[in-house]
Amino acid sequence: MAHKAGFVNIIGNPNVGKSTIMNALVGEKISIITQKMQTTRHRIKGIVSGEDFQIVYSDTPGILKPNYKLQETMMKFVDSALIDADIILFVTDVIETPGKNPDYIEKVRKSNVPVIVLINKIDLSNQENVLKLFDYWTNVFPGANIYPISAKEKFNIEPIFDRILELLPEAPAYFDKDELTDRNERFFIQEIIREKILLHYQKEIPYSVEVEVEEFKETEKIINVRCIIHVERDSQKGIIIGHKGEMIKRVGTEARKGRRRIFRQENFYGVVCESCKRLARKRQTVEEFWV
Repeated sequence: MAHKAGFVNIIGNPNVGKSTIMNALVGEKISIITQKMQTTRHRIKGIVSGEDFQIVYSDTPGILKPNYKLQETMMKFVDSALIDADIILFVTDVIETPGKNPDYIEKVRKSNVPVIVLINKIDLSNQENVLKLFDYWTNVFPGANIYPISAKEKFNIEPIFDRILELLPEAPAYFDKDELTDRNERFFIQEIIREKILLHYQKEIPYSVEVEVEEFKETEKIINVRCIIHVERDSQKGIIIGHKGEMIKRVGTEARKGRRRIFRQENFYGVVCESCKRLARKRQTVEEFWV
């Protein structure tokens, strides 16, 4: 049997469940997940390989009209996903208004790439409404496969995989068969910490930070990590640290749990709000913020 391989790019509006679908299809948590918009800032690849196939899934930021530089960069990732796709997974759900961002839907229609439409979160709706959405998207993308799914409950995921295998072009593998993603460990540590910030801070704080791994040292039993959390304004430093360092400690503790699941290590050390050094010195030493 000929070997098949290709790029399956996942696109759709914010909060429709693209990252959850990516993780379900790959079988591992590759993309971070929260209820906040703009959780995904990059294109993140998850690779599934078999003896005679390789599927390279690509999670992308949500479709939006950019208002600042970060959003412009995010939309460049989305645009590039239309160019290099062998198959497009267009994700919608039962909550959003059908046909949102019609200009981008038209771009997908004109891409001449096979499209699979996923109607996500059907566990939050009923059969009648789901059937209406099925008919609507059948008209929007004539000839496309339409799958009502629940990524959270992993319902109806297997038929998507089977259809992707049918549509994949014949090609050699693009990555080593034992690779799970194209990203390195530093990237995933940054994303895990950013996920915890998105989950535990309110208002503009999650969107005003960037995480940088300054030091990464791995031994057989321990991974030592030193991270910098960059903030936009001085006033945000105290919020990130929290009263007596409680918030930054919480982020660090939960980030370590997430890293254990990915790196299969028992011991992790070193998440520090480096950008908060000046404020930290007024209260206690920086070392005491290590968690």
